Amino acid sequence: MIPAKYNVRNLRVRWVTTLMTVVSTGLVVWATVLTFGLVEGLEHALRISGEPLDLIVLRKGTTEETSSSIEQNVAKEISNLEGIATDATGQPLCSSEFVTILTKPRRGDGGTTNLIVRGLQEMGRAMRPSFKIVRGRDVKPGVNEVITSERMAERFQNLALGEKLEINKVLFEVVGYFEAAGSSAESEVWTDLRDLTGARRTPEALSCVNLRCRDEAAKSTLLKRLREDEQFKLDAIDEPAYFERQMNAAVAIKYAGIAIALFLTMGAMFAAANTMYAAVASRGREIGALRAIGFSRRSILFSFLLESVMLCLLGGALGCLGTLPLNGFSTGTANWATFSEITFAFRFGPTVLMQGVLMAVAMGLVGGLFPALRAVRMPIIQALRET
Repeated sequence: MIPAKYNVRNLRVRWVTTLMTVVSTGLVVWATVLTFGLVEGLEHALRISGEPLDLIVLRKGTTEETSSSIEQNVAKEISNLEGIATDATGQPLCSSEFVTILTKPRRGDGGTTNLIVRGLQEMGRAMRPSFKIVRGRDVKPGVNEVITSERMAERFQNLALGEKLEINKVLFEVVGYFEAAGSSAESEVWTDLRDLTGARRTPEALSCVNLRCRDEAAKSTLLKRLREDEQFKLDAIDEPAYFERQMNAAVAIKYAGIAIALFLTMGAMFAAANTMYAAVASRGREIGALRAIGFSRRSILFSFLLESVMLCLLGGALGCLGTLPLNGFSTGTANWATFSEITFAFRFGPTVLMQGVLMAVAMGLVGGLFPALRAVRMPIIQALRET
């Protein structure tokens, strides 16, 4: 077996072509991992939004909160159903909520987009994953106040602390920023239920009821009761399944990213192949000498493939390292299920980075295969005569 230091020496001697190939491979891996990290961040935000024992109750025939409508007396009956979990004080973990969409401007002349404003009860805030106020304070009912996430404040006008958001010509002051474990809740603006319905001139309006079941058995019973009871004429949706349906945007980005990655990878493979072809052409005598002193064709094939993989792995490592400063960086995209914007953070975890490394290995193997085959097929005498 030819020692690996032979390949390291050759990469160092041909440092210009090595550097060019490493940089081009690194850029391809960087762009691909960036796309995968974006998709992972979006899927994570939607995945953790659904609590396993939570149900979202909507009007029968609707699939989204924004198009649903529930009567208040029905919502009260739902909150008294058997099987709903309670908090430490014995209050049912159940929240009647009203959701509306506003078209608001982004910061920095970024145009306008849809913004979800949710009116909910205090219990509804507590039911969101790891909800906590990180700056400012929570809203006080009856005085037209809102809270949102810092990500939303960075992306939308009039959402910074102390600024005022107009809702149907009524001004709501931003009094706090909250976090909810990076879930889709951080893409919304929250206020008191009655304040929002009052501003919208629809004091009796409700969009949905969010409730938490006591256990899996109670969840099955409540699902059946809410879906089949003609008294309610409602549909209950398992919360994780509800947010699973909203991953269409992530799927579209993923497929687009894969298509772009394949296109760029082909280019990087050609770059690696050209580098290795040049190496074979310039090292004919070395190849002949290696064959003459007893190294087999298989050893030479493996050596050149190893050199190609090392070359691409250097680029892959460079590309992966280049994405790490963006880990946790906030961005957003359209949520086509709700016709609004959803904010999330790039996530470059071990799985995403491993995909980049494996892609670099694949580029090295495919890009180096044909030059390596050419090297082992060279007759010894002809190789020794190469200049």
